[in-house]
Amino acid sequence: MCLGVPGKVIEVNDIVATVDFWGVRRPVMLNIVDAPVEAGDYVLVHVGFAIRKIPPEDVEETLAFYDSLLRGDAEDLMSNDVRTEMQSSGEDT
Repeated sequence: MCLGVPGKVIEVNDIVATVDFWGVRRPVMLNIVDAPVEAGDYVLVHVGFAIRKIPPEDVEETLAFYDSLLRGDAEDLMSNDVRTEMQSSGEDT
């Protein structure tokens, strides 16, 4: 299963952004995202690439859904996919 993870853009430097995922900051590539992003925006990230800017009206619901996944059972496949995606996005910044 492929699963993206939402995160908040903290800083943008050319085509690399620092994105915060529940307190974990990772570098994220911006060269394939569907719209321009700036600090404060939320993006959906898959294997270190921002693939979609999350519309402001969808952020709260999206974060609540993923928060419930992160608090899910360690044996739950989708919860594990979210945790793995967050870990695979690169080195801590």
